[in-house]
Amino acid sequence: MRYMWEGRFKEKVDVDIIEFTKSINVDKKLAIYDIEGSIAHVKMLFKVGLITEEEKEKIIRGLENIKKEIKENKFKFLPSDEDIHTAIERRLIEIIGKIGEKLHTARSRNDQIVLDEKLFLRDEVIYLVKLIIDLQKRFLEKSEEYFDTVISAYTHLKQSQPILLSHYLLAYVEKLERDRERFMDTYKRINIFPLGVGACAGTSLPIDRAYTAKLLNFSEISRNSLDTVSDRDFLLEITFCCILTMIHLSSFSQDIIIWNMDEINFVKLPDKYCTGSSLMPHKKNPDVFELIRGKTAVCTGLLNGLLVLLKDLPLSYNRDIQEDKKILFEILKTVEATLKILIKILSEIKFNKEIIIEKISSFTLSVDIVEYLVKKGIPFREAHSIVGNIVKYCIEKNKTFFNLTLNEFKSFSPIFEKDILQILNFKNSVNSKISGGGTSSINVKKEIERWKKKLKKSWNLIINLEKEVSILKK
Repeated sequence: MRYMWEGRFKEKVDVDIIEFTKSINVDKKLAIYDIEGSIAHVKMLFKVGLITEEEKEKIIRGLENIKKEIKENKFKFLPSDEDIHTAIERRLIEIIGKIGEKLHTARSRNDQIVLDEKLFLRDEVIYLVKLIIDLQKRFLEKSEEYFDTVISAYTHLKQSQPILLSHYLLAYVEKLERDRERFMDTYKRINIFPLGVGACAGTSLPIDRAYTAKLLNFSEISRNSLDTVSDRDFLLEITFCCILTMIHLSSFSQDIIIWNMDEINFVKLPDKYCTGSSLMPHKKNPDVFELIRGKTAVCTGLLNGLLVLLKDLPLSYNRDIQEDKKILFEILKTVEATLKILIKILSEIKFNKEIIIEKISSFTLSVDIVEYLVKKGIPFREAHSIVGNIVKYCIEKNKTFFNLTLNEFKSFSPIFEKDILQILNFKNSVNSKISGGGTSSINVKKEIERWKKKLKKSWNLIINLEKEVSILKK
């Protein structure tokens, strides 16, 4: 077997060199995208007169046959296949003969792999965005289910102020929305057409890049051949988007792990989503959430690997870039699996409302007392100091705000009146936070309704995009 590039070599290339440099085991994941790109390329070659109509039809039929073999797992990869491009071209020539050698006219594997990756990533962005919206819906449903439940917010892992549990859950809808927006923004740069710039300089052949781009639903063509074959910014962007999504999911997982502790017991996890101990029969462990934390760490390391891979490459194409797909595929696989498992689990998580309310400290109302004094004309810093002294007094006397008398309050400031007792109520505290973005029931109810409309619109947009551009629907 001789290789497509072997003509200038006097010696037969060492078999270990071929084995070391091949990427077929990784990039065969791109097979369908490679074929779809090739079919569009062949149509363009016919349009500009570089192949005949008969040749076009034969090549396309051959490529369609290969696509069928791949989908049915009947395609036989050979030890001599270096990458997915050469494997498909080799099989095409086997099927239709020497005409198949015209397939690679006016392109290089350098621009071909960028096309394959971009076609693949367009589908991946659509798939990930659908998963993100689905998870947002689960958070939204859970927010409605526990709308009236009051919980303490935490700062520094210490109780801070009363909030609605639904407000907490909606925080993750917000985080995931930014993730969705980032993926869609990255999509714009993925959707720039690379094929036709050749190895690095373009071609003297009369190709029509805009036509091929239109066939494959790209929004525009790339403008610089050197940049096109070396550009992997879009890979860095999408992997960063994946890592940031994982970080958000890891944060939620950390809360669930803490809230699942026996000493806290805020959540009840379904048995079918937990694991046990090989030694301790009583254990029911939140391993899925711990693994999300761990997988987030691994993916962050992989992103760093991609950054280092690209950090000092000279223009234009370098073979180092072949290693990008290992990192990309692993990160995508992880974020997809994480989103899917959380969609399942979140639907069935239960929150122990009674325990949550019982464990809220009266001291979480300290800011409410400060603001009570401010409303009566006390400067904020003075009000803060007064309430700080009240907290200190309660700690020393083993008391809470709830069992302080009006006289005790007045001993710290004559400003206190009987209406202070109305302030000392968690639900009143929550409902007083009417500022934009606050946790009041009115605000949260409006947000729930807003998100219902927004997620429906986002879902329709991504489904329409999928119908327009998706090559391999998941």
